[in-house]
Amino acid sequence: MTRVKNSPTKRARHHKVFARTRGFRMTKNHLWKVAHEAYLHALDYSFQGRKDRKSDMKSLWIVRLNAALRELDPKYTYSRFVADLKKKNIVLDRKVLADVAVSDTPTFKKIVEAASK
Repeated sequence: MTRVKNSPTKRARHHKVFARTRGFRMTKNHLWKVAHEAYLHALDYSFQGRKDRKSDMKSLWIVRLNAALRELDPKYTYSRFVADLKKKNIVLDRKVLADVAVSDTPTFKKIVEAASK
């Protein structure tokens, strides 16, 4: 049996990786071994980045809620607010509450009053 070098397929695979590493620094965008390694690491980082984004957004919502609560009453904190919501069985997640706090202050004020009564 003759030896098959698989050149067109290999070239296509290499071209795909080089296209995805365009813009990477130094040899990471034009040397195959280095580019392939950088590409695999980039995939790992992007996966982890999607996980980190969720945590970052949750932190942002908490900061926004705490700021909005402090604006209404300087002594009222986020942790007390969440505890009050649980006691009153008001089920609203942080994302919705933060959005309401930023975009619709009167409604947020009503929610806070309902929770703190």
